[in-house]
Amino acid sequence: MSYTALYRKFRPREFEDVKGQEHIVTTLKNQIKADRIGHAYLFCGTRGTGKTTIAKIFARAVNCEHPADGSPCGNCPSCKAIAAGSSMNVIEIDAASNNGVDNIREIREEVAYSPTEGKYKVYIIDEVHMLSIGAFNALLKTLEEPPSYVIFILATTEAHKIPITILSRCQRYDFKRITTGIIGERLTKLMEKEQVLVEPKAIRYIARAADGSMRDALSLLDQCIAFYLGQRLTYDRVLDVLGAVDTEVFSQMLRKIMDNDISGVIAQLEDLIVQGREPGQFVTDFTWYLRNLLLLQSSDNMEDVLDISSDNLVLLKEEAQMLDPVQLMRYIRVFSELSNDIRYAVQKRILIEIALIKLCKPEMEKDYDSLTLRIANLEKKIEEGIPVAYPSGMSAGMGQGDYSGDGNSAYLKSRNGNDSLERQAARPKLPDAVAEDVQQVVKNWRSIVEELSGGLKTYLKSARPSLTQGGQLLLILEDEVAESFVNTEEHREELQEAMARKTGKEVSFKIEANQSGRPFEETYVDLEKVINMEISIED
Repeated sequence: MSYTALYRKFRPREFEDVKGQEHIVTTLKNQIKADRIGHAYLFCGTRGTGKTTIAKIFARAVNCEHPADGSPCGNCPSCKAIAAGSSMNVIEIDAASNNGVDNIREIREEVAYSPTEGKYKVYIIDEVHMLSIGAFNALLKTLEEPPSYVIFILATTEAHKIPITILSRCQRYDFKRITTGIIGERLTKLMEKEQVLVEPKAIRYIARAADGSMRDALSLLDQCIAFYLGQRLTYDRVLDVLGAVDTEVFSQMLRKIMDNDISGVIAQLEDLIVQGREPGQFVTDFTWYLRNLLLLQSSDNMEDVLDISSDNLVLLKEEAQMLDPVQLMRYIRVFSELSNDIRYAVQKRILIEIALIKLCKPEMEKDYDSLTLRIANLEKKIEEGIPVAYPSGMSAGMGQGDYSGDGNSAYLKSRNGNDSLERQAARPKLPDAVAEDVQQVVKNWRSIVEELSGGLKTYLKSARPSLTQGGQLLLILEDEVAESFVNTEEHREELQEAMARKTGKEVSFKIEANQSGRPFEETYVDLEKVINMEISIED
């Protein structure tokens, strides 16, 4: 006999076996006991929460000859026929593949005939939101005036796609995500029946990874058991199979982020990917880890809520005290945004690297939280005696008097003879002449960029041409992530070749990120405007 997957083998056959949906089970059982059965039901909820399972139990219960407390007996001919799939009274339809008007017209013709045995004909239409507009209109007439012996059960994961005319004619039941505790208890009992040794910590992780879906939990558990067939299933083995990461790795990653150790963070991410860890799962689990830290900061009585080992709890409490709440909220925000972006991304690793660099460098963002962290980092450096960089041409000992740098700098000026200094923006100095090869690059800049490869082309579209003090072409990018991407040897060579094809010359250039905190025009010479002014050309 062929192997049966766990989620099929242990599918509930009575209402009492359904876990996590007591509010729906109780209502349906009371309707059956009081003989107040509706003609149309709409089951809504995320995948794997029991919609189709409860629909099948309900179909058996309404046709059962000897129902016990609203549940099917399982022994009468009707119950056995429905369970075996041979009953003509229960018709299951997959709306994803039978979504046309003709399919619904067939149902309208069939409902005219009463059941030959049993009380009700039950139509279970799965993924009903996939029906076409015409099919919904065809179904509407039947739902308006159904025969007394027909029950429709519509199941969907996307209730918002169903027309309001259909919704208003159905009793709607919203299925909740099943809690981690209930899933864990269910998996533990099933593993005892299967006589499989599973570590409790492994069960808890699978239950959390299932994200409220009992079917997903059973499928994940089935996958792990198959990989380590005949062996005890431990927490580490579950992590290996699912491509997940241990909590200690998150702790190491977080401490590197707090130290602004960009190279260490990227190196650790590289190790995880080399080990075969799933990038999307890493993002989800690390966000969950940060959430646990936030809960510990918020209250002293979170040990039961977190459901983690005592060793990990001690480590979490230590890190929760090291982090500022504003800093932690920013970490969670950045990774929550990343979890949305990464879902359909092709280059997941690059997005994760950018997010980790953002965490290490608050100056890359302009929001209030990032500004607060930048100030905190400066205060920390001052307390530790680390020298802070001053603008070019200014020394730490300068006090009163005027300061003026070159054309690309700001100058400071004392006011009313006091020690307070005011930063004022200095207009960038226009060059006397621009080399001919640089002019050719600027005039053809847009067409040069269009010839570049995907990522390089994307970043350089926002680049602004300018000049160094020595008259060399200077390309200004808005952030350090773009600058670090473009400034690699491979990308510089590609850009150099594209320029040479347009100008016939090898043009030297520099690439910088705009770190002044001010708009480009206030800090740099806008070379595109200068070229249009037709200033003199060098011989």
